[in-house]
Amino acid sequence: MSASNYLIPGATGDWEIVLGLEVHAQVASTAKLFSGASTDFGASPNTQVALLDAGLPGTLPVINAKCVEQAVRTGLGLKAQINEWSRFDRKNYFYPDLPLGYQISQFAHPIVGEGEIDVEVEEGEWIKVGIERLHLEQDAGKSIHDLDPASTYVDLNRAGVALMEIVSKPHMRSPAAAAAFVRTLREILRSLGTCGGDMEKGQMRADVNVSVCKPGQYEKFRETDDFSHLGTRCELKNLNSMRFIQQAIEYEARRQIEIIEDGGKIDQETRLFDTVKGETRSMRSKEEAHDYRYFPDPDLLPLVLDPAWIKEIQESLPELPNEKRERFEKDYGLSAYDAAVLTSDTDRGRYYEAVVETGADPKLAANWVNNELYGRLNKEDVDIADSPVSAAQIGGVIKLITDGTISSKAAKDVFEILWEKGGDPAEIVEREGLKQVSDTGELEAIVDKIIAENPEQAEQVKEKPKAMGWFVGQVMKASGGKANPQAVNEILRKKLGV
Repeated sequence: MSASNYLIPGATGDWEIVLGLEVHAQVASTAKLFSGASTDFGASPNTQVALLDAGLPGTLPVINAKCVEQAVRTGLGLKAQINEWSRFDRKNYFYPDLPLGYQISQFAHPIVGEGEIDVEVEEGEWIKVGIERLHLEQDAGKSIHDLDPASTYVDLNRAGVALMEIVSKPHMRSPAAAAAFVRTLREILRSLGTCGGDMEKGQMRADVNVSVCKPGQYEKFRETDDFSHLGTRCELKNLNSMRFIQQAIEYEARRQIEIIEDGGKIDQETRLFDTVKGETRSMRSKEEAHDYRYFPDPDLLPLVLDPAWIKEIQESLPELPNEKRERFEKDYGLSAYDAAVLTSDTDRGRYYEAVVETGADPKLAANWVNNELYGRLNKEDVDIADSPVSAAQIGGVIKLITDGTISSKAAKDVFEILWEKGGDPAEIVEREGLKQVSDTGELEAIVDKIIAENPEQAEQVKEKPKAMGWFVGQVMKASGGKANPQAVNEILRKKLGV
């Protein structure tokens, strides 16, 4: 079942899902949006709190220019409209971890308008997802409920941290499509350097709006832009992994279908996903904009951006993941799959290109980076930035394979030594006696001996050429695994008359 044809069977027939996401991405900045407090992760509670973050009377917000630049940079990366005039508003609500009693956000006039990104849901299946807007806002602090059975503790280190809220249009139709959208967005933000994208550290989280409708209704919505064709939506808050996004959508869609088919109606509300039970539960009724009593923040002037500055940022943008993927396929002759894997992470793509720059075969380099290197990195839980094997060393191993110096099996032995002890690949091959035997005279002597000792098998090969594999194995065994397989096959074909 594809993303464009994802149907859930119900008692009254099939149903479709309609999904829109609001992704909160922490801006990559050393200071908060309106104060100079640090944004470092993992600090002791309440040690990174400026007077403004604590809501002390008389304190005033001062905009962090770096955060504005990062928002513009992200908007350009999303091929979106950059609004030269935008404004900050106060969104009024009370939580213990929001000392000001309001959140400084952007409501009516966001810094970034409509855009669009291409998302590959599965290999070869692409969808376009529209971006409604991107706005800047402060994060709240964190309430901690499990330190004391009778008390709630509050950590304000996150209070005031800059967030980009990226709102999609309801253009996703399956749990896999929603997860792929977040994954693609994360790749773009990381390549731009505007967000670290580490969901475990809270650098990205997603709110998912879920509704269901009968087949054909979504197409009517796209034709008319009339939301009455769609079902009532519920918002699932603070999902922080691709797996949870998919599980929560699947459960929520089935919950809504069951209610509708039983004659009930869906209440528009905000719900939480219980990751242990695998189900959603009601958090609160869904607020409307007027419930927050938005009004322009009187302490902040509107943001007015210089078009020349926007152009300067545009010209400094790096190559984006989709552009890099197309280049890898074209320039290096890689499959769509290998190119997608290599460009799924900025550091992986950079490492791969460093390997190719050594003169290594691009396709073999892709296999080694994606399989041998990342297989070991993942097993040892090591980041590629801390890899004990450098791109130059991998390139050296690959060149020894392509010039016939070592076999693929011996190359894995060299890699193991490089990982554990380091060194130069060529020197390791010499020291460990791993060179492949390609001397035809030496190989012919081994082949002649084995044929002479096994005349019956030699006769069988003439009738069944596939039986030659037995001789290849015997030669490899006799040579201690060092014989060049290609040379062995050529000699055997000649000697056995195959």
